[in-house]
Amino acid sequence: MTFPSPRPVPSSSRRSDMADPCANPSANPWTGEVELLIDGRHHVLKLTLGALAALEADLGDDSLIALVTRFEGGHYSSRDVLALIVAGLRGGGWQGRPADLIAADIAGGPVAAAQAAAQLLVRAFTLPDAGGTS
Repeated sequence: MTFPSPRPVPSSSRRSDMADPCANPSANPWTGEVELLIDGRHHVLKLTLGALAALEADLGDDSLIALVTRFEGGHYSSRDVLALIVAGLRGGGWQGRPADLIAADIAGGPVAAAQAAAQLLVRAFTLPDAGGTS
């Protein structure tokens, strides 16, 4: 199974290798980016407005507020984590589908995926000097 590569990264982002943006990206926490290693490739995730809108549509009757509340209380599900990871990947330019991640190897496993999902929420909804960089 091949994991789709994200689109090239805009020059406004601080990437050193524009030939292959997944070769060694450096996530910029000030712009809400989070890095995750999937199938041996580095990916930069970001919750853009479009990614958030798609996430909200995918949640259906559920809301972003309910999702944030579940993460704050530690009561999130694997579905929540997957939805956030997919939204973040898409915000970073990934063109894949959630099904592409079923057999994917995420470095650090489900714990790293949950931490990345939580970081995406924090960085999307917190000012950087108020804790969004941790």
